[in-house]
Amino acid sequence: MNSGRLPRPVLALLFVVPFAVIIGVWVVVKHALHVSDDALASPAGVLAAARDLTGWGILPFDVSRSLYRLAIGSVLAAAIGIPIGLLLGTSRTCVAMFAPFLRFFQSVSGIAILPLLIVWFGFTEKTIQIVILYTALVPVIFNTMTGVRTIPPVYSDALATLGGGRLHVIRSVYLPGALASIVVGLRLGIGYGWRALIAGEMLVGAGGLGFMIFDARRFHDLGQIIAGMVILGALYLVIDRLVLAPIEAATIARWGLERT
Repeated sequence: MNSGRLPRPVLALLFVVPFAVIIGVWVVVKHALHVSDDALASPAGVLAAARDLTGWGILPFDVSRSLYRLAIGSVLAAAIGIPIGLLLGTSRTCVAMFAPFLRFFQSVSGIAILPLLIVWFGFTEKTIQIVILYTALVPVIFNTMTGVRTIPPVYSDALATLGGGRLHVIRSVYLPGALASIVVGLRLGIGYGWRALIAGEMLVGAGGLGFMIFDARRFHDLGQIIAGMVILGALYLVIDRLVLAPIEAATIARWGLERT
């Protein structure tokens, strides 16, 4: 165990402190400045809205629908993006050719292409899934490709000299060597895909947390809007801490990539 690492209780406390500060400022602004409920819901009002949405069955339904969409888009992005990134990364020419191409499309966010997707596919589930896939796919490809290029050529040359074919080199050298970069790409892709998912649900109106937040504006229900925002952030923290971070840690432990 690293002697410089903070104990878990201290880390947990540090994790909570910023949120406690935000809630404290929120309470002060709400009550000290006498801000009306029409301008800002109180923390108690937000909790009440979340409790009501849960009791009505709306919140569990919308959460499960959003998570299902994110899972489908993320799995597709990994299944498509990792092989493409591995193949591109094996060629210096392909990297020089496609790196600017990928940066271009990474700068054109999924939210920007939503109007085009709606024109093509309408207000349908397909539109939401495509915008998630598009947004998550580019970081996965780019980071996988970059990870392959960081592997010293001596490893692939040695395996090729021993008779290893191209697929064997990719499986035994490039994939494990680029795994840390691949995980980073997945974390980025899922984070970007999460934002694109919410925007897609807002515009398409096919249920989910994004639609729940956007629909609450019709009733000027600030408690529901803020509750939805808090749940969005909390869910992504759970996904990142309980799913993605352990995968990254296991990758570092398995392949000996831990920094000293």
